[in-house]
Amino acid sequence: MKDLLSIVSHFQLQGTVQEINPLGAGLINDTYKVSTLEADAPDYVLQRINHAIFQNVEMLQANINAVTTHIRKKLEEKGEKDIERKVLHFFPADTGKTYWHDGESYWRVMAFIPNARTYETVNPEYSYYAGVAFGNFQAMLADIPDKLGETIPDFHNMEFRLKQLRDAVAADAAGRVKEVRYFLDEIERRAEEMCKAERLHREGKLPKRVCHCDTKVNNMMFDESGNVLCVIDLDTVMPSFVFSDFGDFLRSGANTGLEDDKDLANVNFNMEIFKAFTKGYLESAKSFLLPVEIENLPYAAALFPYMQCVRFLADYINGDTYYKIQYPEHNLVRTKAQFKLLQSVEEHTPEMQKFIASCI
Repeated sequence: MKDLLSIVSHFQLQGTVQEINPLGAGLINDTYKVSTLEADAPDYVLQRINHAIFQNVEMLQANINAVTTHIRKKLEEKGEKDIERKVLHFFPADTGKTYWHDGESYWRVMAFIPNARTYETVNPEYSYYAGVAFGNFQAMLADIPDKLGETIPDFHNMEFRLKQLRDAVAADAAGRVKEVRYFLDEIERRAEEMCKAERLHREGKLPKRVCHCDTKVNNMMFDESGNVLCVIDLDTVMPSFVFSDFGDFLRSGANTGLEDDKDLANVNFNMEIFKAFTKGYLESAKSFLLPVEIENLPYAAALFPYMQCVRFLADYINGDTYYKIQYPEHNLVRTKAQFKLLQSVEEHTPEMQKFIASCI
């Protein structure tokens, strides 16, 4: 605690620190709750930023600052109440920046949102809330004047992910290419269609927007009555296609099986989750979406299992150098599960198109 106390002392906070305890089970950053003694002083959240993943901390924090400032301004213009719970608030360090570097690690402090919670549940009700929240998040940022940087370059760039796979195949480092030829052929058969977003962007038909790029049910805070307060975990907020937020949620949320399910009979695309999320998303996002974005939402639903299939397969071919594995074929099992999900999405495409048309 002594070390953490000295880190917190570099930030401009109110109140006397009583204790600092680990908070949540995030996979990327180390997070702590800083509790204060005084009843009228707020509590805080201290985070160690994962510098291995987010290598440009200056850009990361500039992005977050631009986004939270713009959202706060929008909420004020709408006359919203309780704004402190509806947008994240970061505190400056004694350097004037919203992070502090202790020589090894980068740290930041934000306000702890009281009487709020997250949910892990993915059912139609929460999927609808997620659709509304993430659509609203994009809508509020559709006119942001700041130019944001890419905190993880090429994160959702399909052309880049295919290049990584093709490089892996050419090197065949673990001698596994021969056994996965079927999946490589299936991936290549779809490659041109799946790189459609980058192509449309180059042709000037598809804009990049400010997107969350990590849309999960547990990246929203709810109040005591079950209403969404705000979207959290803003590290991956960056320019992307709206397909990122739409497709990424459905890849995990609408999968009836596990990401690494060995029994492929479990893995299908859940249309109830799709309909609930899409209904919510279109309600809040259609104010700014272009026809080309709306008509390609089924493509977005297919793009993310495809992209993840490509990434797992590339890692398997490389000899499992990126994703943690529990057993030697783990990345191949993940590849097969994502491919099965992709096939299920493809089967449901006409139904998805029909549903989207009914929402518009």
